[in-house]
Amino acid sequence: MNANDVLRLVSQGEGQQLEFKRSLAELDTATRTAVAFANTDGGVLLFGVRNSGEIIGVEVSQTTKERIVSRITGTTDPVVYPSVEYVPVEGRMVIVVRVAPSDNRPHLARGRAYKRVGAADVQLKRDEYERLLLTRSHAAFGRQPVVGARYTDLDEERIRWYLAQRAKKRGISAPGGPLPDLLTGLGAVVERAGRLIPTRAGILFFGRDPQGWISHSQVRVARFQGTSTTHFIDRADLSGTLPELIDAAEQFIRRNTRLAARVVGFRRREVTEYPYEAVREAVCNAVCHRDYRIEGASVRIMVFADRIEINSPGGLPPGVTLANIERKHVLRNPLIANYLYDIFYIEKWGTGIARMRRLMREHGLAEPQLEDLDDFFAVTFYGPGDRILDLIPEEGVTDLRALGLNERQIEALRLMVNEGQELGNADYRRLFNVSKNTAFRDLQALVKTGWVKIEGTGRGTRYRAP
Repeated sequence: MNANDVLRLVSQGEGQQLEFKRSLAELDTATRTAVAFANTDGGVLLFGVRNSGEIIGVEVSQTTKERIVSRITGTTDPVVYPSVEYVPVEGRMVIVVRVAPSDNRPHLARGRAYKRVGAADVQLKRDEYERLLLTRSHAAFGRQPVVGARYTDLDEERIRWYLAQRAKKRGISAPGGPLPDLLTGLGAVVERAGRLIPTRAGILFFGRDPQGWISHSQVRVARFQGTSTTHFIDRADLSGTLPELIDAAEQFIRRNTRLAARVVGFRRREVTEYPYEAVREAVCNAVCHRDYRIEGASVRIMVFADRIEINSPGGLPPGVTLANIERKHVLRNPLIANYLYDIFYIEKWGTGIARMRRLMREHGLAEPQLEDLDDFFAVTFYGPGDRILDLIPEEGVTDLRALGLNERQIEALRLMVNEGQELGNADYRRLFNVSKNTAFRDLQALVKTGWVKIEGTGRGTRYRAP
């Protein structure tokens, strides 16, 4: 930092990330500010500047820098490590102390924790302190090196895919430079004894075999017959990176839920049993925000005849309740959340619950049921059951007459779509009292619309809705 940098900072005045101190006599309060910076967004302390912004300078000696560092490191827990430099400004010496935002928060200064609010150091409330403790615990999980793993256990193709997706979604240029440097900056690898070791978050997002290292990161999915877990129709233990797990889970849900269609007033509409966008949001949240420290449990997705249940290991974080869940947000796994946020798989700022509720309402269904079960967080989507066709509105669709279909074809389409009937040429002739050639032309025209499928040959030819 040079004199111009200091003057530019001074011109901004004290604020969220900037504090002025007249002299080293204020070193005790400066320690409190250093902790507040570390617990919030980081910041800079300038010694030798009045509150008004007047630069008065300080006297420095050979031991001044060591004195500042030892005072801050000796009175903070966990230790805050500042950087200190001297900058001559207008013939006076200003001491610049920089403190980075910490992943190891909350830090204490003489036994008390502080945060930065505007230009003030404010003592943390108990629930804020507990929330930061939880955040630190999970942040540490994501950044922990995976014992025994090597840099080669990361998949370059998956890394390139993520970087390309991030650039595309965010409208930015793809980063250049060596992959090891990029992955270090992302927190996906750390250096230990001269070797690059994948972190847990790195393995989960970019690993060749994530479940080989973190087995409980799999997602278990099942489709049950009826409304209980007595008999299952389809099931799987999904593996892969976190984006791959989310995509595979959505495909399983789509495969095991219904698509309905009907013709109403010469109009044809299709509807899915659930709004898949809402269900995918819940799957993303479960994979992203689960407690990965619970090793004996996986995310579970259960599809029943009347509902979908998504269970995620780990209850709500301290301070977050079902009542305030849309307003209070705690990132349980910030590094993983950042990766998913960068490629638009999640919305980091906590709009997911409100979005799920809105999408279910717009689909004509009840809002999802949320349950905090201490060791699990559960989201249940209740489906329409036998009322699935009632979800189809009658407005805003294409008039079949406008597409050139005659009354016979519209009635035949209604029978095939709404009532599930299959028709042959003979059935068509009997229903509408037409010739064989007319029946053939009408049915072939319906096939061309894409709404009718033809099966068989010769006299065994049948026409039905897909």
